[in-house]
Amino acid sequence: MAFAGSVEAKVQRYEHFTNEVLKKDLQKVLDQRDELYEQMSHYLQLQNIIERLQEASSDKEMKMQVDLGCNFYVEARVPDASRIFVAVGYGFFVEFTHEEALRFIDKKVKRLTECSDTLTKDSAKIKANIKIVLEGLRELQRLPDFAD
Repeated sequence: MAFAGSVEAKVQRYEHFTNEVLKKDLQKVLDQRDELYEQMSHYLQLQNIIERLQEASSDKEMKMQVDLGCNFYVEARVPDASRIFVAVGYGFFVEFTHEEALRFIDKKVKRLTECSDTLTKDSAKIKANIKIVLEGLRELQRLPDFAD
């Protein structure tokens, strides 16, 4: 009987570790990766806008709709669209020409892709650890293996 109580205690510890540590770590990594994907999406949208600006004659004054927030738009006039301000991180903006901005975006997207790839690998490792712990739980509880 003491052995059965010992097994139950181990099972509870492993379940607690899986639910409170591994699954929370996995969620954190996936949330960070999603945040990087969102940043990449914004930079790629900006890249498309810059490319459209280059196709249009940026020497003349432009009219455009600007989102003030909550999908509330106003019409704005841009007297010179040859230079733009780009958010580079930590609340800083840098004024770029179109070509400079495209080079910056390319480098930024490559860096964000590298970081997201690392997070994807980390999530795969955490998932593997979860699977190992669950397999250990199955063996502790002497449950049949339905995966075969």
